[in-house]
Amino acid sequence: MSTYQKILLALDLSDESEQLREKARELAESNSAKLYAVHVIEPLSFAYGGDVPMDLTSIQEQLDQHARQKLKAYCEALNYPVEEQLVVTGHTETEIHRLADEHQIDMVMVGSHGRHGIALLLGSTANGVLHGANCDVLAVRIREQD
Repeated sequence: MSTYQKILLALDLSDESEQLREKARELAESNSAKLYAVHVIEPLSFAYGGDVPMDLTSIQEQLDQHARQKLKAYCEALNYPVEEQLVVTGHTETEIHRLADEHQIDMVMVGSHGRHGIALLLGSTANGVLHGANCDVLAVRIREQD
């Protein structure tokens, strides 16, 4: 029996996310695991403290559609079957924890910039995922691209 049967790959869909692709594929292949990919979009209202004097629905829908297209392209380039491609809106760490529990994920893989020492080694998102997860979390160091 493999160590990990279900892996959730959490992506921010930045150019640096490409660095996770090979490791995610290798880990999933070596465990014959089901691979899930998620991108979380934080609502625009979060950026403005929830007090926005205009309707942001159409902009939020455009962000969602763009994220779905990028996630689809990312998953196609993985060369490994992706069980489910998820684009959700909410607080990043909360949504990753919810999906991990909902799909009975064994391990979450997330990129980490590791720029500032110890929060630092992980970064705020990776750190938040680690500290609330009910499964293993693999933080993969992301190298800044020139």
